[in-house]
Amino acid sequence: MTATDCILVPRWVIPVMPSGIVLNNHAVVITNGSIIEVLPTAEALQKHRDLEVIERPDHALLPGFINAHTHAAMTLLRGLADDLPLQTWLEEHIWPAEGAWVSPDFVRDGTRLAIAEMLLGGTTCFNDMYFFPDVIAETAAETGIRCSAGLIVIDVPTPWAKDFEEYLTKGIEVHDRFKGHPLITTVFAPHSPYMVAPEHLERIATLTNELDTKAQIHVAETATEVEQSLEAHGKRPLEIISEAKLLGAQLQAVHMTQLTDDEITSLSAAAANVIHCPESNLKLASGQCRVTDLLAAGVNVAIGTDGAASNNDLDMLGELRSAALLAKGQSGDAASLPAEQALYMATMGGAIALGIAETTGSIEPGKAADMICIDLSAPATQPVYNPVSTIVYAASRDQVSDVWVAGVQLVKDRQLLSLDADDAMAQAAAWHKRIAGAEQE
Repeated sequence: MTATDCILVPRWVIPVMPSGIVLNNHAVVITNGSIIEVLPTAEALQKHRDLEVIERPDHALLPGFINAHTHAAMTLLRGLADDLPLQTWLEEHIWPAEGAWVSPDFVRDGTRLAIAEMLLGGTTCFNDMYFFPDVIAETAAETGIRCSAGLIVIDVPTPWAKDFEEYLTKGIEVHDRFKGHPLITTVFAPHSPYMVAPEHLERIATLTNELDTKAQIHVAETATEVEQSLEAHGKRPLEIISEAKLLGAQLQAVHMTQLTDDEITSLSAAAANVIHCPESNLKLASGQCRVTDLLAAGVNVAIGTDGAASNNDLDMLGELRSAALLAKGQSGDAASLPAEQALYMATMGGAIALGIAETTGSIEPGKAADMICIDLSAPATQPVYNPVSTIVYAASRDQVSDVWVAGVQLVKDRQLLSLDADDAMAQAAAWHKRIAGAEQE
């Protein structure tokens, strides 16, 4: 896959940074996979006469979405166990299915299906927390999408590792293998305070400092989790994380539906990041993250879809709309989480959380050309008074026409270029036949 040197000429450029800007009659110049200039169209065409011109006259050009938390391979378990609370869903359905089926092939095939879905929906980068992170990273690199591969840690044996020490050893091997890769970064991914002992969390905190990486963890996802933490440790989950020295700028705290005022203050003081998964939280009835209060306190908030087994899609455009609407309903204030801020959370907010804000998350000179075009000519998105609010409140992921990652075009006119979607779906169908057959026995 080769990066395209070109001039992109859309109807609107929405750079995200600086904030509040929508550029009309502007073009973005890409060379060697990077954005080199954002300037008036006439000037760009005059200055760069040797470059290919790609016109998108009805489209908005914006940074690609960053899915800050998912479990990509769980696309193969989509719809397996719906309409259940979290612990029942996990303990009686998902964990047994994973124990029976998870393997390198399962992860590769599920991740390929997820990447096809995400690219077609405008996601150019995803953070993943799942078994066989080496396979996840390999698959992402092969298909050209940017990936933050989670180095999973759980205090129970799984097909990936038998104990805590093996999780760490294998995780560090994956980190070393992909260090310096242009598309792949790594992050430690302890599952949760209830699945990883406090002393093990402290070890992970030490390693994040030694290896200059981050840590993503499910925290305070449900009221039950908080109650059980208080019973077992006399402490709330975030307090356990703080005592393990994980509460800092390296922390990516996922879900966080059970926050107190003091915890919001602590997150802000520590410059920690929160990953908001509104649709998964709603579907599992886990609770609601206090996003408006977090943002008011200056906490960086990113958006994730969670896995397709609990969402049940990987649609970032739908996710940021849900985040905006939920914040308004929760706060009773229609001005809460406006469209521009929701878009920021799904782009720059994710880049900051994942530690890649110098590379991606906005359309600025010097950054990688991770961008998408959304066609706003459809009846559902006409007329366009404000392209940002039109995208957030009216557009669908089916209107994403083009996707570039590091200047490489991965989707063109709604067609995947870097992987065979039909093959990915055929592999998924084969897994469905096996898993569904076993469920019925």
